[in-house]
Amino acid sequence: MKLVGDWIDRDLGDLSACWPREAAEAAIAEAHRLGARVTAHCFAESSLRDLVEAGIDCVEHATGLTDDLIPLFAERGVAIVPTLVNIATFPRLAAGGEERYPRWSAHMRRLHERRYDTVRGAYDAGIPVYVGTDAGGSLAHGLVAAEVAELVTAGIPPVRAVAAASWSARAWLGRPGLEEGAPADLVVYEGDPRADVRVLAAPRRVVLNGRVVE
Repeated sequence: MKLVGDWIDRDLGDLSACWPREAAEAAIAEAHRLGARVTAHCFAESSLRDLVEAGIDCVEHATGLTDDLIPLFAERGVAIVPTLVNIATFPRLAAGGEERYPRWSAHMRRLHERRYDTVRGAYDAGIPVYVGTDAGGSLAHGLVAAEVAELVTAGIPPVRAVAAASWSARAWLGRPGLEEGAPADLVVYEGDPRADVRVLAAPRRVVLNGRVVE
């Protein structure tokens, strides 16, 4: 289940939390009771503590993650999906809204400017980091390779960035990995992506459930 944790409040002229804490707690508790995990879209700082203390499992974007919040995320084991290919659009968004919402625009630029430090700080603290792109809206699908490269630019070791898009992410989602009886899902490359993640953008073969699909 995905919540929208924050969004622009047009009266405030800036990002603001969308839900009171008690509403988030109730929603997350019910999702967990039904066996689902919960993530939330969060750009800003304001909603993060309440969501984590309410028991959320993951936060998407997490650009508002600050030094005082990182230990809380690490202690609770809350994962983040930085979507750095999405965060790259912040300057354009900020420019489009600057005249009407200058406070929001400046905030978005600050979040963008420290994006790599934010991700590296989270990784160094032991926060699980996984790959996602937020594609399907303003972004096209097929950007996973670019997101892995962005994680490496942020300072995450290549092998861990590849894992964040594959075996580590599967394990976190409860999906089988390289084990007997698991689905035969694999991608073949010319080179080893653990040595150079750029090869992820040019797969030779894609196999899904034992069938070559590309």
